[in-house]
Amino acid sequence: MAARRERISAAQARRIALAAQGFGQPPLAAGRAPDARALRSRVLDRVGLLQIDSVNVLQRAHYLPAFSRLGPYDTTILDRLSAYAPRRLFEYWGHEASLLPVERWPLLQWRMDRAHGDAWGGMRRIAEDRPELLDAIVAEIADRGPLAASQLGHLDAPRGPKGTWWDWSDVKRGVEYLFWSGRLTSARRVRFERRYDLPERVLPRAVFAAPAPSAEEAQRELLRIAARALGVATALDLREYHRLPAADAKLRIPELVEAGDLLPIEVDGWDKPAFLSPGARIPRAIDARALIGPFDSLIWERPRTERVFGFRFRIELYVPEPKRLHGYYVLPFLLGDELVARVDLKADRAGGRLLVQAAHAEPGAPPELPEALAAELARMAGWLGLSSVSVAPRGDLAAALATAVAAG
Repeated sequence: MAARRERISAAQARRIALAAQGFGQPPLAAGRAPDARALRSRVLDRVGLLQIDSVNVLQRAHYLPAFSRLGPYDTTILDRLSAYAPRRLFEYWGHEASLLPVERWPLLQWRMDRAHGDAWGGMRRIAEDRPELLDAIVAEIADRGPLAASQLGHLDAPRGPKGTWWDWSDVKRGVEYLFWSGRLTSARRVRFERRYDLPERVLPRAVFAAPAPSAEEAQRELLRIAARALGVATALDLREYHRLPAADAKLRIPELVEAGDLLPIEVDGWDKPAFLSPGARIPRAIDARALIGPFDSLIWERPRTERVFGFRFRIELYVPEPKRLHGYYVLPFLLGDELVARVDLKADRAGGRLLVQAAHAEPGAPPELPEALAAELARMAGWLGLSSVSVAPRGDLAAALATAVAAG
């Protein structure tokens, strides 16, 4: 029987969401640097997966969530978890392209099995029209070891002039289809290019050999993971965390409510029904200070970010420059339990500077914002190996922030 509906305030919902995502945790013991254990328990166990993105104007997207929650850490720790034995993370379509705990592989077999129906059109056409190419790719990788798509060009049919960046060759479409279907996985990335290999050579033996649950049970477990990572969420929030099909999520969520794994709840100001994770904490306060990467799971979904934080966020990477409101690679700034500002950041590696190309405050931002943000920017600069922070005169926060940076 479904749990009785209760009501919480919007402020409580915001604190629940932040705590579920790993913000507001007690600091590590004095003198203790973040290690693999801290990365797993304080970040990966909370967020469940890390989104990957190719843009490297500041830092690769999958490294930023751990910095937001742990502060400066050695990124090679994450590299070891995702590319070397004992393998702890694997790459697959989780939210978008994501790093996920290896134990999640069996939970995504249903998605792999649906590759023929769900994969993009170009991939499906290769599977339909050139199945012998897929077999040849797998055989080549089985024989030679981890390979990039660019190392398999000899298997390709002759092509005309290359068109757009997305004008993939048949081999590229083929390896992507094989990746989607689970016949190949990513052994590692070299200069961000995937090296594909057989999953049985990449994943721990026990994980690869584990029986896959039914699609229904796997989807229920993915929704449970999403609920723990979100704390409080609408049905759309829950299904979008792992990009579940709407029709499947519509069936699974009532099943979880019936089982007591989701608790229906009302949130003041939310216009849709919500669900609380049974283990969610409701902190009295959240004392956080963090720059949030644009691909961080805290702000993946635009409607949720507006609903939880009253913060309208758009990724403007692909917006023509004259039409951008806040900049190219914009990070919101979390102070306490509110998103109070946003900064457009770029790492000038040659010049050793962290460039703040624009800085904007939210309405009602606290007076301590410039100093708090300046301190966090200095911390990020140090983590990135940059010696200074430089603030350009763009945005209503820029002048005050430049003064705070100079004073720091």
